[in-house]
Amino acid sequence: MKILIAPLNWGLGHASRCIPLIRQWLKEGHEVVLGGDGNSLLLLRKHFPQLRFCQFAPLRLHYSKSHSQVWAIVRSFPHLLVWAIKDYILLQALLKTEHFDRIVSDNRLGLYSKKVESIYITHQLRIHLTNGWRWAEQIATHLHARVYARYNKVWVPDRKGDENRLAGELSILSDREIKSYHLDSKIEYIGPLSRFSNQRQETTPTEIYHTVCLLSGLEPQRSLLEQELIKRYQDSRERVLIIRGVIGTPNMRITHRQISIIPTLNDKELAQVLLHATHIVARSGYSTIMDFEALGVLHKAELIPTPGQPEQEYLAQKYRN
Repeated sequence: MKILIAPLNWGLGHASRCIPLIRQWLKEGHEVVLGGDGNSLLLLRKHFPQLRFCQFAPLRLHYSKSHSQVWAIVRSFPHLLVWAIKDYILLQALLKTEHFDRIVSDNRLGLYSKKVESIYITHQLRIHLTNGWRWAEQIATHLHARVYARYNKVWVPDRKGDENRLAGELSILSDREIKSYHLDSKIEYIGPLSRFSNQRQETTPTEIYHTVCLLSGLEPQRSLLEQELIKRYQDSRERVLIIRGVIGTPNMRITHRQISIIPTLNDKELAQVLLHATHIVARSGYSTIMDFEALGVLHKAELIPTPGQPEQEYLAQKYRN
């Protein structure tokens, strides 16, 4: 089977949760082609340098510096629509010259074809909004469902069942909603996806840190949190590691008193520093939560939501220790 997989370039979480799928497909002998844009595609290429890749339409969105991202996203809706159409056009052009047996889109809205089995990955069947926007939750959920109803299948990286769902109310729809959105038999719960699924076994890392801060997400909020954490720990007596989550930059280490700052770590190194840390600070993105759950370190994580990002605020509240 020849598979095209392309994640959304919105932070690194969409790409990182595609890694275990790609590993499994390669193990089964399938041919995999990477797709996407920006840092998400760079992350996949870094993990699978032997695989071919193709560029799709870039999504250039930035978070607001304020405490509400919903309005910033609403203002960007026309741009999102154009971006999805560009993705669709680029895919149809690609399919004229290349055959695929399956197309897998992680939250890329326009990456589907009527001629090829098309699968959409999302943990957000239900869109959660903050208090001032609660009136629009059903509208947003309906619009999102209209998008992924165009796909043959919807893969939800979560467990089915009320008590075991990592994403809580985000990953479930009522029977009435499933019928009204014409999703009967399309939704499949495939279980949490983590690049660390087989890396819980501990080996002592070269350096052990009391606190590990794992940064991610869109600018400027990623940089704002980085600056905040440097201020928080500048007088710390314990060793602190800040992993900036920046792909494609020189892997230089900056040391300031007890703080070490690095762009990124490979999966094995990251797993080990997280396993040996006493305290972990990170954004409350769903892929981060899946990774921490796979490593068994969710209990020692301080999850900080991107200000005004409703999904992360919901998940941070759900996993508040």
